[in-house]
Amino acid sequence: MKPNFRNRIFHYKSAKPLYFVRNFVRYWTPRPLLQRRLKGLLAEVEARPDRDYILQRVDYYNRLPQLVETPAALRPLAEHRFGTIQSAYFFDSYEFTRFFDDRLRWAIEPGDVTEVPSVPSILKSRPVEGDLANAVVLNLDKHRHFLFLRDEIPFRDKTDRAIFRANINYPHPNHVVRLRFVEQYYGSAICDVGVSNRAPVVREAWLRPRISEYDHLAYKFVMCLEGNDVATNLKWVMSSNSLAVMPRPRYETWFMEGRLVPNYHYVAIKPDYSDLEERLQYYIDHPEEGEAIVRHAHEYIAQFADRHRERLISLLVLQRYFERTGQLR
Repeated sequence: MKPNFRNRIFHYKSAKPLYFVRNFVRYWTPRPLLQRRLKGLLAEVEARPDRDYILQRVDYYNRLPQLVETPAALRPLAEHRFGTIQSAYFFDSYEFTRFFDDRLRWAIEPGDVTEVPSVPSILKSRPVEGDLANAVVLNLDKHRHFLFLRDEIPFRDKTDRAIFRANINYPHPNHVVRLRFVEQYYGSAICDVGVSNRAPVVREAWLRPRISEYDHLAYKFVMCLEGNDVATNLKWVMSSNSLAVMPRPRYETWFMEGRLVPNYHYVAIKPDYSDLEERLQYYIDHPEEGEAIVRHAHEYIAQFADRHRERLISLLVLQRYFERTGQLR
């Protein structure tokens, strides 16, 4: 299924040139102008009707306690310049660090993070459980991860099957779960399974061409299995009229995957996938319950739509980072 004009507008990956143009304009904007605006932006939160919601999100992303001493391993923001880390992680963090004084110190760990760092660090992803104090989340690599679609096919009109298309980057330990799924369900009647990359563990019969996000939307169910960290497709699947199917997430990002409610926001299956057919058949037989999950998923997605509010939350996360590391009062 090819996206129509409205879908193309909402298909953020197609706007990558615009993404770089916008971010280079930000890069060359004088920082003192923005730093003078910071106090007013943060003060605005106190007068907003959604103040409590904003602060609750900040609490979720930044769980640092008040530190007595600033960790020596932190580096000054003055060193955070284009070319020092991957461009997506640089631009998405610089969008907010540019509001703060260059002398403030921090740590950023780009990439797919699945363990809590030893020093307070800004991350894209972290585990859902454990002591997360040093794992401070910002919305990084969002051009790839924060993708939402507009789906015009009602749930009841979709094919009564699931679809799984993904890479298997074996021997990455987290990709064992994807390999196990393909071994169990390749060729099954309930799930259209295919692997998009060649690898020593990938059988030739499993290989399928890459397809667009919109091509998945002909199916009632889309498998969202974690890879290096989170399931990248989870956000756009939850924005569609198809149901995300997955075990409980082990990792989370700005999307707060740890807050998703099983069988309310997505179809929950066992970690060994043994109940997949039973769970899918249930929602095929009870489409009204599937439609309720679609509504709940859309409601969850809607909280990220206010770009100005998302910016305020991001700035407050960083402000608290510098306060809790003893650099701001």
